[in-house]
Amino acid sequence: MLLIYYLTGMTIYAFILFAVDKRRAMTDPKRRIPERKLISVTVLGGAIGSGLGMVIFWHKVNKKKFYVTVPVCVVLTLLITGACLYMNLHLTVSEYEYVSEEVPPELDGFRIVQVSDLHSQFYGFNEKRLTDRIAELKPDIIVVTGDVVDSRFTDYGRARQFFAVAVKIAPVYYVTGNHEARLSNWSYRNFQGAVRELGVHMIDNEKVELEGLTIIGISDDDLANPPKDLQTDNGLCICLAHEPMYYNRYLALGADITFTGHMHGGQIIIPGKGGFISPDFTFFPELYEGAHEYTSKDGRSMTMYISRGLGNSVLPLRINNYPELVVVTLRSSAAR
Repeated sequence: MLLIYYLTGMTIYAFILFAVDKRRAMTDPKRRIPERKLISVTVLGGAIGSGLGMVIFWHKVNKKKFYVTVPVCVVLTLLITGACLYMNLHLTVSEYEYVSEEVPPELDGFRIVQVSDLHSQFYGFNEKRLTDRIAELKPDIIVVTGDVVDSRFTDYGRARQFFAVAVKIAPVYYVTGNHEARLSNWSYRNFQGAVRELGVHMIDNEKVELEGLTIIGISDDDLANPPKDLQTDNGLCICLAHEPMYYNRYLALGADITFTGHMHGGQIIIPGKGGFISPDFTFFPELYEGAHEYTSKDGRSMTMYISRGLGNSVLPLRINNYPELVVVTLRSSAAR
């Protein structure tokens, strides 16, 4: 959405500049706007506004640098904008199977859909495109691993709209991310109360026992040192946490499966090299997407799934990095 806001602002700005320059050309020639500024604004995203200004005010239409540059920039702006919108709003699904003897036979085929880093991204009225896609995946539970809202451009309404529909699809388990951790204000506390009333299970530093499995959730504030009472040794354990770099802590708690996000897929995925930059501005981070296997000293194993997420924050643009829903299907080796 930031890209749309930027292009809209530049379009309006360019249009105003052409209008002002046309008026000054007729009334105050000494205060004309320099042509290099008009061209610069055109190139930097204001091409559509410049084109409209040229046509409506019949301004600069006989100058080659304008009647060539502006139409070319309009076409490039439309092509680049279309490509960027597609890369940033086209939902993809990554499906995995988790096969283990820890999975009880009654959970064979159990489907988990992970939603991460929504950052108040717009996916249609009531987030319909997103929730319709989740419903098509037929989850048994939905796990949400933080940053549903954005601390810079906070839209609680959109997050509530998502949760209101999601809880009708399957039980929802939600842990907060670093952006929610920054929101300690009255509005955020109201938001927390509202999503709980919708039926969302907020499980920051809590343990939930279900039939055949345990779900533990870690608050983003406590990822480096999670509460010891979350530790479990009983059956299959699923851990929800926002950031992947603390995987040793999750393994020590007894997690068999961990869902994380935070890395936004490295923002730009470079073929052959991977994700380019992390939210903390680490270049080419090792952990940016996919499934990762870890084994403890005592032989216990854990699989960690990292979602590329659904929205953006500081960097408003994804390149070669489509928004992602993660689906994990549990398979019992004992049932095979």
